[in-house]
Amino acid sequence: MPLKIIIMGATGMVGKGVLLYCLEDKDVSHVLCIARSPLGLSHPKLKTVIHHDFFDFSPLEGKLERYSACFFCLGVSSAGMNEAEYSRITYDLTIGFAAYLRKASPNAVFCYVSGEGTDSTEKGGTMWARVKGKTENAILRMGFRDAYMFRPGFIKALRGAKSKTKLYAFFYALFKPFFPLIMLSRKFATDTDRMAKAMVRVTVKPREKKLLNTFEINLITAERE
Repeated sequence: MPLKIIIMGATGMVGKGVLLYCLEDKDVSHVLCIARSPLGLSHPKLKTVIHHDFFDFSPLEGKLERYSACFFCLGVSSAGMNEAEYSRITYDLTIGFAAYLRKASPNAVFCYVSGEGTDSTEKGGTMWARVKGKTENAILRMGFRDAYMFRPGFIKALRGAKSKTKLYAFFYALFKPFFPLIMLSRKFATDTDRMAKAMVRVTVKPREKKLLNTFEINLITAERE
């Protein structure tokens, strides 16, 4: 069955890379992107809804029904933020949207982009890891048809996707000459195509393991179809 996908965070590096892959994937028939600003992209499969208040999704009523999956790639760096500020964006926003989607498309699969080192106990000493862990745990309890937490380490952006975070962009530019060497590590490094391909595959074929690290993401994409 052709897949109808919602992508959140399509203006960011990971989200844009995932979007561009999905537009070319034969298994994906329709992509809905919810964004605060236009994507500057046109495609027969793509529909973009401009939505400014990400803490009130009521204007989306009637627009999220019968979707196969949501690839949630929206996120911010914790640099310079206290726990309350970071939690509001990382936990409150994410869970608010997930709850709204759960009512509209209860049979959807929810794929959440978290990060290597996320703390499932919610009790560790690293603030961002605790908040991400709390977010993951809440999603897994929500009752979607299925849910997967993607925990990549290094992600190489493909298809022209770039980070809007200045610090990340600086480090990507600094380490670009070393990308071929970095990408040799299947345990540490992946790319936006592999991320998207793994999301599509877990939507089609359920997996027992719900927390997917870099190696497991790469392993899924290496499987024969």
